[in-house]
Amino acid sequence: MIVGVGIDVVPVTRFAESLVRTPGLRDRLFTEAEQTTPRGTERSAESLAARFAAKEAVAKTLGAPGALRWHDVEVTVGDHGRPHLEVRGTVAARAAELGITRWHLSLSHDGGIASAVVVGEGTP
Repeated sequence: MIVGVGIDVVPVTRFAESLVRTPGLRDRLFTEAEQTTPRGTERSAESLAARFAAKEAVAKTLGAPGALRWHDVEVTVGDHGRPHLEVRGTVAARAAELGITRWHLSLSHDGGIASAVVVGEGTP
């Protein structure tokens, strides 16, 4: 059963400018693994913006409680490049409260916009 759905869109240029303007922002928002590709190169602004959209969409899926920590949700890359969510800490606790046991994630970026859709599935 679907417990929650979240969607978010991020203007890539504005997001990239924020990362430049606020140097510590990248580390506050993203884990070290999220900041680099599996080959060890730095992720593009589009890729980071999509990951940020995913984190915002997770918060919306959970009812947007204010106590969530950015590093408690991580976008990982699975087989064949498919994105997945790994949750821990504050995010895992809120998901457990709501009965969410499975996550579905879709990321996209095109035309200067990055987007993410998150579905939380489980038994409320």
